[in-house]
Amino acid sequence: MPLILVAVIAFFVVAFLARRARPNRECRWRADASGNRGTLRKYNCAACGAEAFTSSTGVPKDCKSLHRPPSL
Repeated sequence: MPLILVAVIAFFVVAFLARRARPNRECRWRADASGNRGTLRKYNCAACGAEAFTSSTGVPKDCKSLHRPPSL
């Protein structure tokens, strides 16, 4: 019985930590007209702070927070 209890607790701890590691909030894109570059429109995410540019109509489709350029 104690072995089963330890296994269940370990499963929930691992599941909790795995869930925390992935981005779980959907991006909420806000247009930033001051940063537009020609035909590219700039958007900022209110949830994760990522910046994205798009030339298509509408907001970006996916989160860009994991694709940030490395800092120098």
